[in-house]
Amino acid sequence: MMMKFDELTEFQKDCKILGKKFKSLTDDLKEFKNVVSAIALGNSKHFIIITKTKELYIVKARLFCKYLKGSSLRAVYAYFEQEQKIVFIEVYFKGDKVNENHGRIKQYLDNYQY
Repeated sequence: MMMKFDELTEFQKDCKILGKKFKSLTDDLKEFKNVVSAIALGNSKHFIIITKTKELYIVKARLFCKYLKGSSLRAVYAYFEQEQKIVFIEVYFKGDKVNENHGRIKQYLDNYQY
């Protein structure tokens, strides 16, 4: 079964803003999708499961950026194992922001219908 992808509107806004700074972001995201299609929960220290419910995992991962020569962008996404689906919640530059937006993740979980 092939992995399906979706993005929150806020994630798209993050990409638009960061894409102006980091020109390779679109290609970097395509490559990241290839990686998480194969190993959705990751296989290294660069993937952290933030939350786990019966339905989904919330994962934070390092997003390799060619423009930054590997420096730290982070992607936060929800992984639905049964549906083989990933919903991107947030992308941010570690230099601008230390941690993920907990409010956005909580809002996503609150709005998700179990």
